[in-house]
Amino acid sequence: MSKTYHLTMPLSDEDVIQLKAGDIVYLTGTMFTARDAAHKRLVDLIDEGKELPFDLKGSVIYFVGPTPPKPGDPIGSAGPTTSYRMDAYSPLLISKGQKGMIGKGKRNQAVKDACQKYKAIYFGATGGAGALIGKTIKSAEVIAYPELGPEAIRKLGVEDFPVTVINDTYGNDLYDIGRAKFEIKD
Repeated sequence: MSKTYHLTMPLSDEDVIQLKAGDIVYLTGTMFTARDAAHKRLVDLIDEGKELPFDLKGSVIYFVGPTPPKPGDPIGSAGPTTSYRMDAYSPLLISKGQKGMIGKGKRNQAVKDACQKYKAIYFGATGGAGALIGKTIKSAEVIAYPELGPEAIRKLGVEDFPVTVINDTYGNDLYDIGRAKFEIKD
């Protein structure tokens, strides 16, 4: 039976270990945006021993390339992008303290293993609901790589940002759970 949680970022081990695949979570606080080009740059900085543009400890990264905002809005449509493009980078970021990722679609086994080992969560956001998700974003500021345009790293202030737990710290995968419910058993 899934539960509903309201959590404030940054997240702690205690926050994430209570979550199970299928739970609904409303996130409030500060999260960051990054897609594949920005993820590669973050991993390169770690490999070079350089400082990152934000603290990974307890962080949540939203895989999004938002549209430009309308006048008076902090951000435009902000729907999730397909997460597998970050699979090569996420395990290292998780090992350095990242606690959450938000996107859409399945993750590879290395990401799931890192979630278990380092206590992190992969959240799903509803694709196609970018305009509605954008309404939960109260502030947005480019903090790194402005030359990447929509894929620049942004610091977002969010209030009750709706997500579903896809991969939890126990190795559960909501996509596998859902599919198993409807498999034909011999």
